[in-house]
Amino acid sequence: MLLSPLRRLAMAGLAAAALGFGAMPAKAQAPALTSEQRQAVVDLVRETLLKNPELIQEAMVELERRNQLAQVEAQRNALSAEKASLVDPATSVIAGNPQGDVTIVEFMDYNCGFCKRAMEDVNTLVKADPKLKVVIKDFPILGPDSVEASRVAIAAKAQLQGQKYWDFHLKLMGTKGRINGAKAMEVAKEAGADIERLKKDMEAPATRAVIEHTVALGDRLGLTGTPAFVIGDEVVFGAVGAPALKQKIESVRKCGKATCSG
Repeated sequence: MLLSPLRRLAMAGLAAAALGFGAMPAKAQAPALTSEQRQAVVDLVRETLLKNPELIQEAMVELERRNQLAQVEAQRNALSAEKASLVDPATSVIAGNPQGDVTIVEFMDYNCGFCKRAMEDVNTLVKADPKLKVVIKDFPILGPDSVEASRVAIAAKAQLQGQKYWDFHLKLMGTKGRINGAKAMEVAKEAGADIERLKKDMEAPATRAVIEHTVALGDRLGLTGTPAFVIGDEVVFGAVGAPALKQKIESVRKCGKATCSG
């Protein structure tokens, strides 16, 4: 297709701008565009977009792709930097095999319906995989009731050890309806906890500090909801099911990453 001199000039100006000729040495720069030429470039871009609106969609798709890649890379860097904090027993509950060869970290909220569903998947994995280490992080983001329930759960850790705590956790997660501090204490009492000591411990600064630490950690990792699982070098969002989690676990065993290439 033949182009008019003005159209060729406009396209040349557009190409020059796109290729960053403005960063070239002064002697290599093209002559500055006149106001009429600049307007011609604007008109050409407008005409091109109006005739080919799909270009805008293509650009948005590409932008989203780049943003997702950048987010994944930032998240992986954060996971590497926070490796010790993720499994710190002072701010976590360790279940399964403490010496397991693969660790799965779950950020959860006691009032999260998807967390309740995911808890069944995690329990299934623990029973089926004797080499799996599970780390539970209280991440109460669904309101004051969730914060109260987490304070009770964190305080209960001082009294309920090992399988006793795991059973308490499973029962609390399986409780129907909204879970607050009172309901959590009922379950803790049934599990054998001393309620007076529990009330004192849940008000302790150290208990509040655990929640603050975990929420801040979740923010640094870019977590926006629950459940969120950390497996190897990846964050897996949502109740994706036991088979999907198992596949990630096996990949870590195979290649050291949640997703093996090739």
